[in-house]
Amino acid sequence: MGILEGRVAIITGAGGGLGAAHARVMAGEGCAVVVNDINEPAAQAVVDEIVGSGGRAVVNTSDITSYDDSLNAVKQTLEEFGDLHIVVNNAGNNRDRMFASMTEDDWDAVMAVHLKGHFCISSHAVHYWRGQSKQGVAVDARIINTTSNAGLQGSIGQSNYAAAKAGIAALTLNQAAELGRYGITANSICPVARTGMTTAVPEMAERMKRPEDGSFDHFAPENVSSVIAWLVSAAGGKVTGRIIEAEGGRICICDGWRTTEGVDRGDHWAPAEIGGAMEELLAKEVPAQKVWGT
Repeated sequence: MGILEGRVAIITGAGGGLGAAHARVMAGEGCAVVVNDINEPAAQAVVDEIVGSGGRAVVNTSDITSYDDSLNAVKQTLEEFGDLHIVVNNAGNNRDRMFASMTEDDWDAVMAVHLKGHFCISSHAVHYWRGQSKQGVAVDARIINTTSNAGLQGSIGQSNYAAAKAGIAALTLNQAAELGRYGITANSICPVARTGMTTAVPEMAERMKRPEDGSFDHFAPENVSSVIAWLVSAAGGKVTGRIIEAEGGRICICDGWRTTEGVDRGDHWAPAEIGGAMEELLAKEVPAQKVWGT
């Protein structure tokens, strides 16, 4: 018996890449999976693979950027499997440009899929879970969001993507703080793995290619999926409000912004005096990790 026996999940963007890996790994642990993707043939192929291996899965093609249509994903899940315990927000896109060349369409397209996409299905799921909690039902629910090193550190040529992923990290902290009272945890995964998005860059494709000698596949997406499978299990219920990086066999918790000791004179600073305070602060600071691409 797997660690997700009896649990039900919606996974967005699960027709390929990380999402498909999450679906296969979670189904292998006994989870019933709703494979959400706007590419229906791709989603069906993942479902066929899971069902062929003895698992339970169905296709859902709801548009995660539409609040009204995303409700249908939750409705279908309840109709098919009778309950919902997990939402894994995985779907993403790229519209990479340097900031000076970025268009409004580039910005809006990425914000819609990443940031709004993380809101829509989760909102409907939370309404369901809150209703259960208010009726006295014991809720043990999970939201898994997907951020990126681009959002935590910045990434040259990806201002829209970095801003959306940073927003997702902050959203995760808020969800954890607000939703625990209903029996809901919220965590965000920061994956480093081989996907269609990462291998679209030639140098990344070369670095992340599957080893031909059968040795450990460091960049296999399933390495990330195992971490998610544990987080959404009963054992993961004590972990919430965390940003967790997963790459190969390495798992770590990412630290967020922290307020330093600071400089406090207990009185008003004249504008010309701020420079000295800033010099003192900068001399004491622990520098942030470098922006990707610098």
